[in-house]
Amino acid sequence: MFSVAEDWNPKQKQLKDIILYEEKFNETIELIQDLHSMVHSHYVYGRNIRTLEDELWDGLDKKTFITMPAKEDVTIAWNIWHITRIEDLTVNILIADEIQEFKRQNWPSRLNIEVSDTGNAMSDDEIIDLSNKINMEELREYRKAVGKRTKEVILKLQPSDLKRRVQKNRLDRILDEGGVLDVEDSKWLLDFWGKKSIAGLILMPITRHQVVHLNDSLKLKKKCSRLM
Repeated sequence: MFSVAEDWNPKQKQLKDIILYEEKFNETIELIQDLHSMVHSHYVYGRNIRTLEDELWDGLDKKTFITMPAKEDVTIAWNIWHITRIEDLTVNILIADEIQEFKRQNWPSRLNIEVSDTGNAMSDDEIIDLSNKINMEELREYRKAVGKRTKEVILKLQPSDLKRRVQKNRLDRILDEGGVLDVEDSKWLLDFWGKKSIAGLILMPITRHQVVHLNDSLKLKKKCSRLM
């Protein structure tokens, strides 16, 4: 069973301590892969290890997937959409300067949605609407595809890449492509990411941000089970 305290936190701390040391580059890449594999299906890395994401999807039904148990909550659907869009945008645009996965393989149609942003500015009603409309299984497949693309990008990194700062033209691309909306509750992400190096993006959001939302999703899953 995956444990944040035992499996995640020590590795995250170790990664933070060594990520900018070129002599530790190979160890850094191994740690990034270990942490990234824990927040995706075991399918992404082909490892015979039960991950945090595997635990979430195990026995997850559609009603639980779309339910917002209390007003202060979101939904599991929103959590997965949110972390996957952020990973897609930050890895493929900010780090790799390539096409985001969302623009490949007809994902908007497959997901049955019209939105393309991270969901940060969504109201409760908009979160529920997204959750009801989005195709649960296709979201799972989109997440796998994003995870696999990230794995490829990680393996192409060079030591000098980790200290490279995020470029403004790439941030502009995210806004232009609708990954972030031109409203305060969404656009602040560009300022946040714009202050980071590639190493900083790997630490947050590529690894730590995802574990936070997956843990929240597991809590929502338990809360929903008590309501049913």
